[in-house]
Amino acid sequence: MESTPPILSNKSYEESSVFTPANLLREARRQKHLVKCNVPKICILDPDGDILHYLLRSGKAKVNNCWACYHTKMYSFLV
Repeated sequence: MESTPPILSNKSYEESSVFTPANLLREARRQKHLVKCNVPKICILDPDGDILHYLLRSGKAKVNNCWACYHTKMYSFLV
């Protein structure tokens, strides 16, 4: 007899998730001891990193400490 693995049983798909963006950011800020601040209104996705490498080499970019993600860093620069 094949049974459903425990990780897939007893799910309540009709319920709202507790993993909302607001909750995840709040907990990441708490765990990383970050103050609540805003990220820039405009963000540039730089998949190959060419723009970031240039900005870092020229001293124009710095790490944005408002970014609460565990797996990436956000850099800011003035235009």
